[in-house]
Amino acid sequence: MVMDEGPLEGSVTKRFLYVNRRAPYGTIYALESLEVVLIGAAFEQEVTLAFLDDGVFQLTKGQDTGAIGVKNFSPAYRALGDYDVTNFYVEAESLGERGLTLDDLQQITYEDEDDDWKEKPSIRVVSRRELAAIMAEQDVILSF
Repeated sequence: MVMDEGPLEGSVTKRFLYVNRRAPYGTIYALESLEVVLIGAAFEQEVTLAFLDDGVFQLTKGQDTGAIGVKNFSPAYRALGDYDVTNFYVEAESLGERGLTLDDLQQITYEDEDDDWKEKPSIRVVSRRELAAIMAEQDVILSF
């Protein structure tokens, strides 16, 4: 049997939403989520990320993990655009409850091939109600 390297014949692209609710360090959840996101993207699924509750801290800029002795993986989020992962939804209420704003988050962008490779932001701050509507549109939701 010979298999080509493209998507499986008859395979269906699914919309996957990865919900990040936990702080970036202290547990394995945030790093595991990032790894699973990369797997979904590698299998050419439609991948979207949501950050709420303490998960909003995963996107903050200037993270320094030296004192806790673990590797800072937050820069990896900036590379996800290369894997067509360009939709990062951050819940506005979660930001506000933690004293954060969009300015406290990393600048994560992607190059839009449909718009002459114009650089565009991946992060969108949405209300809790808007995020619920986004969740309702997904085929699969995985929470970390």
